[in-house]
Amino acid sequence: MSTLAVILIATAAGSVLSLLLAAALAFSARPSWIPVLVSYAIGALLGASLLEVLPEAVEMGGDIKTVGQAVLGGILIFFLLEKLVLWRHCHDAVCEAHGSQGHSHDHGRSGAMIMVGDTFHNFVDGIIIAGAFIADFRLGVVTTMAIIAHEIPQEIGDFLILLHSGYARTRALLLNFLSGVATLVGALIGYYALSMLQGWTPVLLGLAGASMLYVAMSDLIPGLHKRAEIGATLQQLALIGLGIGSVALIGYFLDHGH
Repeated sequence: MSTLAVILIATAAGSVLSLLLAAALAFSARPSWIPVLVSYAIGALLGASLLEVLPEAVEMGGDIKTVGQAVLGGILIFFLLEKLVLWRHCHDAVCEAHGSQGHSHDHGRSGAMIMVGDTFHNFVDGIIIAGAFIADFRLGVVTTMAIIAHEIPQEIGDFLILLHSGYARTRALLLNFLSGVATLVGALIGYYALSMLQGWTPVLLGLAGASMLYVAMSDLIPGLHKRAEIGATLQQLALIGLGIGSVALIGYFLDHGH
């Protein structure tokens, strides 16, 4: 099977899986599951970035300073993008950044904003997945898993915000599906662009690692601090550890399989 076919299957499967799971949870009205999923996603993102993506970038490029510069630049880029789009990932049913406090509809304004941001983020995810698979099949699998782990709570949050904005459930589901198509577009563009620019793969992996770190530490971790009691903290640590352990375990089995 060609690398392009693997990339397309991984991105399509990841988009469909995260959307179906998010829809199932959202239709079941179980937003209380979101904090649990977010904690796991944090661990998966941190583990994928620090245990797999960034070490692979250093191994491929042989220059840790260049990779470090790519990570630093990536963090600044993602910070500026968030400022420009005026949108943050939302993982709770009520989100100040999306203007969805309370239960009144906002005539679709926050829903439209979240679709713009989500579509762009899915596009970037597609490029990241393509770059990971081009670098190494093992890295592609781990990266796809981490992105799926993050997409599930994000899709649930997005879905709930669309409902708060006055969208019907079926329309909200359709909009999330169309937004997910951007992942495939990003994967195709990433594959053809990176196939011609192999020397830039370590830099892209550095940016991918920065994206994962930024999402985990800027968008997800602050939300966990809303529950400071010891029991919630221990649960969050355990789930973060489970996310990290999942990445390490997948990496081990992929290595063992070869």
